[in-house]
Amino acid sequence: MLVSVVIPTYNREALVARAIHSVLEQTYAPMEIVVVDDGSTDDTPRVLAALEDQACGRLRVVRQENAGVSAARNRGLELCRGELFALLDSDDYWLTRKCERQVAYMQSTDCQICQTDEQWLRKGVRVNPMRKHLKTGGLFFAKALELCLVSPSAVLFTRRFWEEVGPFDESLPACEDYDLWLRTLLRYEIGYLPEQLVVRDGGRPDQLSGKILGLDLYRIYALRKLLASGALARDERELAVAALRRKRDIYVRGCLKHDRPEEALRIKSLVAELVGD
Repeated sequence: MLVSVVIPTYNREALVARAIHSVLEQTYAPMEIVVVDDGSTDDTPRVLAALEDQACGRLRVVRQENAGVSAARNRGLELCRGELFALLDSDDYWLTRKCERQVAYMQSTDCQICQTDEQWLRKGVRVNPMRKHLKTGGLFFAKALELCLVSPSAVLFTRRFWEEVGPFDESLPACEDYDLWLRTLLRYEIGYLPEQLVVRDGGRPDQLSGKILGLDLYRIYALRKLLASGALARDERELAVAALRRKRDIYVRGCLKHDRPEEALRIKSLVAELVGD
């Protein structure tokens, strides 16, 4: 089965080669790699051109005007030729048996999407995630409402899954994965392979979590969209409304703490339109 790997990148000249090499060094074959350069202004294009020459046809580089990670992922996934799709953020990397183990897991379980466990680095130092961040599998919609429990770099999914659940919401500059996994969990169980086969390398200011303050704002937008979709059963809607109210309260408190009363009022009104308070 051909596995297509999509790597979106933006101004990651120092890291993108590591991500690509971690795919080229996988024990599983055949594989294709689609790298979408989202309008980099550093030396990323030169790095990618050199790697493309060395990859013996396994690497394809596409360049677009800067449009954000969701647009880059969506563009790459449109170009995939494989039966199975994987994502890899350009600052993360895989251990060599990631695809081999994950494909075997999917074949043995007949699931449409699964994720592996992962290792965390912060500024180059190995750290342990908090209990609330631990990966899981199954139908965990209620837990996923609180925070994102699926890592893009750890997933593998079928073409059928992507055609039914995708794409990433390009209107969300952050928390686009939170939005996608909530929609996923309304339709599919997410399989879980409890092996640390992905390394997430964080703690840098160029990451979205470091550049965007108040990430709960985009979770609020994702929850509003989900509630307005009409796709939720009664119990799912009750859970989503409760989560929306909690995130509204956290965000509003943050706005008031930082002397942004107009933004606090805007979000309170936005949520009240949907849930009546």
